Amino acid sequence: MKCVIVYHSSHHGNTKKLVEAIAQGRDVTLIDAAATKSADLSGYDRIGFASGIYFGKFHTSVLEFARNNLSHGKQVFFLSTYGGSSNTKAIEQVVKEKSAQIIGQFGCRGYDTFGPFQLIGGIAKGHPNETDLENAQRFFETL
Repeated sequence: MKCVIVYHSSHHGNTKKLVEAIAQGRDVTLIDAAATKSADLSGYDRIGFASGIYFGKFHTSVLEFARNNLSHGKQVFFLSTYGGSSNTKAIEQVVKEKSAQIIGQFGCRGYDTFGPFQLIGGIAKGHPNETDLENAQRFFETL
């Protein structure tokens, strides 16, 4: 089964750690949505979208990539890292517009130093940790 994960990771690389852990030793293609604006996803059976949560939603580069490149009727899953809480509503809306099937989602804490968190040295230090990465790999195996 061919799988691709489209992701955006900035600041501390939390999301990149997650997608690289999942891809390690598996036939999974990774696409950085900030570096690649267009790709043919029609040949993939499962498509993952991964991002940190920015102002309560996935990064705009991932949302735009999904809006412009997701083929209709695909199986889709979500991965997220967050300092506060996960929120997949914006990406879910894009996916539903493409009549895609959401088959699962995984989220975990990620080191966050945005805004006021910088004053206290950040929150969720050390995350994603080994347990988070192992849980992400287990999630992927259950898809």
